[in-house]
Amino acid sequence: MQEPFSVVFSLGNFLAHQTGLARLRERVPPSYPMRWYYELFAYFGMAAWVFSSVFHTRDFTITEQLDYFGAGASVLYGMYYALVRVVRLDLPTPRRRSILRLWTVLCCALYIGHVAYLKLWRWDYTYNMAANLVVGMVHNLLWSYFSWKKWRETGQTWAIWPSMLVAWIMLVMSLELLDFPPLWGALDAHSLWHLGTIAPAILWYKYVFYPARLWKFR
Repeated sequence: MQEPFSVVFSLGNFLAHQTGLARLRERVPPSYPMRWYYELFAYFGMAAWVFSSVFHTRDFTITEQLDYFGAGASVLYGMYYALVRVVRLDLPTPRRRSILRLWTVLCCALYIGHVAYLKLWRWDYTYNMAANLVVGMVHNLLWSYFSWKKWRETGQTWAIWPSMLVAWIMLVMSLELLDFPPLWGALDAHSLWHLGTIAPAILWYKYVFYPARLWKFR
């Protein structure tokens, strides 16, 4: 195992999504239109963290590509469903359905283009990080807007949770940019970034996907 801390923390993230999916299925009935978007969020997250744990166990070309493509899919899906939730593209109106189809096609095209560029043109680490950073920032801005809007509408504390959690993610994301030599040859900034994303994932399922808030203020 080449990077044991990164493997352990990646598995911790996997468990956070797995447990969150179980909580989601217990609390949110199938009739709620956003439920399957949240289930896909969990599946994308679990797949990404499995690929991450495999890659950090052994760094081969195939494990590296699976890690990058899995992480890219998870980040892009996060942006995709965030817009669906924030503007309620899941509601069955003709205009919303048309926008949802266009948004779905656009996101799929972006991912295909991203993979094709890395796989067929150039394996570019800087581009990959920049692409994920931009998509992640859009995702975070959408949820920050959602928090601000719901806080103004309701004045209730639950509304600030999404913005608090994306701020947490942005803070620990700095570890990807502010690297340092690994302690004891194993604990580096990248592994701490993986550690820092476990708690937000747990809290996301607990507070953001909680049905009483989803239904009352939808």
